[in-house]
Amino acid sequence: MRDAATFWDGIAERYAARKVSDPETYELTLRRTAERLRPGDRALEIGCGTGTTALRLAPSVASLTATDLSGEMIRIAEGRAAEAGAGNVRLLRAGLSDAALDGEPYDAVLAFNLLHLLDDLPAAARRIRALLKPGGLFISKSAALPSPQPLSFRLIRLIVPVMQALGKAPAVVFRPVTEVEAAIEAAGFSLLATEDHGAPGRGRFIVAQAV
Repeated sequence: MRDAATFWDGIAERYAARKVSDPETYELTLRRTAERLRPGDRALEIGCGTGTTALRLAPSVASLTATDLSGEMIRIAEGRAAEAGAGNVRLLRAGLSDAALDGEPYDAVLAFNLLHLLDDLPAAARRIRALLKPGGLFISKSAALPSPQPLSFRLIRLIVPVMQALGKAPAVVFRPVTEVEAAIEAAGFSLLATEDHGAPGRGRFIVAQAV
C-alpha cells in the first residue's frame, strides 16, 4: 500500500470532480458545525482535502487554517480559495503532527471524514487537545462502526482490504463508535453532542470541548 500522501495525490483530480453523494446530510453537518463556531474564532481543519468544507465554513470564523497531507489536494484547494476570494483561509500542506500547526492555540479544530483514516486515534486526539485553548471545540464527523453492525458494514470490511491491495482505497481503521468517543474523552475532552448524520455508522458527528 502506498503512503497516504501519495495515494491522495494520485486521486486528487478525480476527488475534486466528484459530487457530494448525500447533499442533505452534508448540509446538515455544515449547519451543525457553523452553529458551534463564533465570528472571532481561529479555527483549524485537518484533512481538508480540496477545501470545499473549509470554504463553506470560513464565513463563520475570523480565520481558518486548512491542512492536508496531499500537496495535490492543497493545490486544488488554493485554486478554489483564490476563485472564491476567501481572504481568511490559509491552506497548508501538513499532517497533524507537523510543527507548523504549533503556536497560538486554536478556538476550534475540525476533522471531517478523517478519524477512520488515522492509525493511532488516541494519540491524534491528544495532539488535537494540545492544539486547542481550554474550552475550545473539537468538531468531527467520520465513519464508525454502529452496534449492531448491518450486513453492509460486514461486506465493506471484506471488500476494503482487497481495494487497498490494488491501490484503490486508503488505509481504513474500523472502530466502534464507543471506542472513538472513549478515545476523545480520554484525551481531555467532554462530549457536548453526538449525532448520526446519514445512515448509522456512515457519519458520526461529535462535538467535544477541551477541559
